[in-house]
Formats: sequence, C-alpha cells, structure tokens
Amino acid sequence: MSTQTVEKNGVAAGKLVTDKGSTTIADVVVQKVAGLAAREIRGVHALGGGATRALSALRDRIPGATASAGQGVSVEVGEKQAAVDLELVVEYGVPIADLAKSVRTNVITAIEQITGLEVVEVNINVNDVHIPSETEGDEPETTRVQ
Repeated sequence: MSTQTVEKNGVAAGKLVTDKGSTTIADVVVQKVAGLAAREIRGVHALGGGATRALSALRDRIPGATASAGQGVSVEVGEKQAAVDLELVVEYGVPIADLAKSVRTNVITAIEQITGLEVVEVNINVNDVHIPSETEGDEPETTRVQ
C-alpha cells in the first residue's frame, strides 16, 4: 500500500510513482493539455508567434492536415513536476493581466487534474493583439462612394 498524504489542489502527490510501478507523461501530452486549456479562456485569440501562426495557416489549407493543439506551447516535464511557457495573441480590449491570470489558473488546473504532475510555473508571453477587421464581422463592407 503506497502512502499519498500530501495533496495540492486535490491531487495526491506522488501518484505517478507507486510501489507497483511508475507512470511517465510525455512532453507532448502536457503541451497539448496546456494548449487546449489556454484556448478555453475567452479573450485568447490564438497561440504561437508570427512564424508559428503562418505555418499553421498554411497547414489549414492542406486537405486532411490538422492544427497542433500544442502550438505556441513549450513545456519541461520531469518525474513529478512540469513548467509551461505560452505565447498568446489576445483579443483587443481584454485586460491582459486578468486574462493571463485566468489562463494560468486554467492551465495549472487542467495539467494537475489530468496528468497528476505539479505545475511549478506557467510563463505567459503576449506577443500580439488581434484587432477584428471589418471583413471578419457580420456587417457588410461599406464604401465611401457609390
């Protein structure tokens, strides 16, 4: 019988390593969980830097290709802990400090609940602000002269 006495956020510490064996979580798993959790927050337009988003746009044009859930996310995963770095594009008008706090909380909660790893840090780099253009809205395009 293994002893799991220390808990953080309801997750039993050490449940990945027991007297019956150990469980290893791949970096890509944590990367995808973090990416999906970050995208759940209202105000996050996209993840990734300019080059990453450009490659993703090209991939979207290829039939059968799918976008990576881990785009814009880098992680370091150890036996019991994980650290996450996110690159975000935020919607214009959203308070960035509040958004970062919500993203950080959601990412930590998702990783700890799904993987059992303790998240030691989530660093957020806001590298762009998305400003909706007229063509993206529901309003028809208007011209100055007719």
